[in-house]
Amino acid sequence: MNPDRYIRIFDVINLLVQHKEGLRLTEIKSELNLPVSSVHNMLQAMIDAELATVSEDLRYSVGPRAVALALRTLQSLDIRTVARRYLQDLVKEIGDDVYLAIKIGNRVIYADRCLGTQRISLDIRLGESLFLHCTATGKLFAALDAKLGAHALMSKLVRITPKSIANTKDLELEFERIRSQGYAKSDGESVEGIFGYSVPIYDGAGGLTAALHVSVLQKRATKSHERKLLDCTRSCAAQIERQLGNYDQTSARPLKSRPAEGLDGVRNRMIHRIAA
Repeated sequence: MNPDRYIRIFDVINLLVQHKEGLRLTEIKSELNLPVSSVHNMLQAMIDAELATVSEDLRYSVGPRAVALALRTLQSLDIRTVARRYLQDLVKEIGDDVYLAIKIGNRVIYADRCLGTQRISLDIRLGESLFLHCTATGKLFAALDAKLGAHALMSKLVRITPKSIANTKDLELEFERIRSQGYAKSDGESVEGIFGYSVPIYDGAGGLTAALHVSVLQKRATKSHERKLLDCTRSCAAQIERQLGNYDQTSARPLKSRPAEGLDGVRNRMIHRIAA
């Protein structure tokens, strides 16, 4: 079979997933800009394979085999396994420590890390909660998640270093800045002499599922290194996103235009949408 035919089958499934009421043949043909005969033949093959179903009023929907495959795929995805080799490649490019962060309830933690070539006497334990007001990654998640952001703003803002944000007004402004620029930065706010940068990772449903964090020694935090670091980290995030099924490679757009959901929320929404 021509590779393009496989791609068109996935295009049809992706289209059907977005319309739980089903679509008619002419609507599918119009959306995909394909000949009616080609779409009809493809749909018949998909029905035979249980990748699609058709109702009495000739509306096509996602089939049971496609739903089962989607569910098994979601269950098998481990963000650490998916991201590991890309983290290693990123470390080779920039030389700084790289962490993979995820959100669990009201906590943001590092789930994995790859050490760089620079000597940083900083022991950040995996699984330990991050401050939401003075770490780059904590601020990133709080800026995107309304509940987490509210939790951060209502919490006591402990001044960890002289540069830590210590009042809610400044923290609200910081969240707005993060949503606008598409990444978060900390300047010695949790550890003196250490800069942190955090870039989001979105999954196939378009929700925030993880983040990449880079720790940089103050002497290396030059404008030129910052530009290189952000370019490489965004590229790394895009590669991971692609592995998670996100082919909308627009990571650099403002974060406020994307939904802010935790991994569990996105997974449940995606399952519901496919199964509906």
